[in-house]
Amino acid sequence: MGKMVIFDPAMCCSTGICGPSVDPELLRVAAVIENLKKNGIEVMRHSLSSEPEAFMHSEAVAGALNEKGAEALPVTMVDGEIVKSGSYPTNEEFFRLFGVSLDTIKPAIKVNVNKCCCGPKGCC
Repeated sequence: MGKMVIFDPAMCCSTGICGPSVDPELLRVAAVIENLKKNGIEVMRHSLSSEPEAFMHSEAVAGALNEKGAEALPVTMVDGEIVKSGSYPTNEEFFRLFGVSLDTIKPAIKVNVNKCCCGPKGCC
């Protein structure tokens, strides 16, 4: 099984699924990542707002940012190589990358979308 690293654009928290209006795409990606982890796939995420040094330590990601700017994000890497840039992988792409059944990665995780994860004073 491979190792996936996702370099997210700047978000108010590690998953971006907080606050009053949650992006359904971020909710889908968080659910898929949770299910990939349950199936033994190592997945890490780095947010530009909280871990900018991770972006500069990856030569490939730094190069993508220099070439395309913020439009390059999110960047998804598997085993050290960029497999997708500019949007998150679809469920089908996750399936092709790891051979995990679509039924395994589709179930949604329970997320309280009314609770902000950024702190007691609200989201950024």
